[in-house]
Amino acid sequence: MANAASGMAVNDDCKLKFLELKAKRTYRFVIFKIDEKQKEVTVEKVGEPSSSYEDFAASLPTDECRYAIYDFDFVTEENCQKSKIFFIAWSPDSSRVRSKMLYASSKDRFKRELDGIQVELQATDPTEMGLDVFRSRAN
Repeated sequence: MANAASGMAVNDDCKLKFLELKAKRTYRFVIFKIDEKQKEVTVEKVGEPSSSYEDFAASLPTDECRYAIYDFDFVTEENCQKSKIFFIAWSPDSSRVRSKMLYASSKDRFKRELDGIQVELQATDPTEMGLDVFRSRAN
């Protein structure tokens, strides 16, 4: 079903890859893009479980918007191993205004399709989604 605000549909592969990340931990991250011709959100790239945060950050284009899911592992103050699923709305300052508007208007609808997101980040440059930001938001 298309999003009334922006007319975007969500490709089934998006939900499938998210569920695989969430339930089976098949991926470290999934990056999604809006295909403007098809009018739908599609999977652009997945990161293997062994992928690092640096691999993830390098996968986001410097001048185009994207949505991303990142499975963040951390150790609590009680020394417990935990993970949180982050949703990142990546909207760099250098991206096109039309693209920023399209991603902003489609975000809530897309997020509703992905059940199990624990933390949301909005980032316009890499410092807004650094590992320190992930750590502070995870606790």
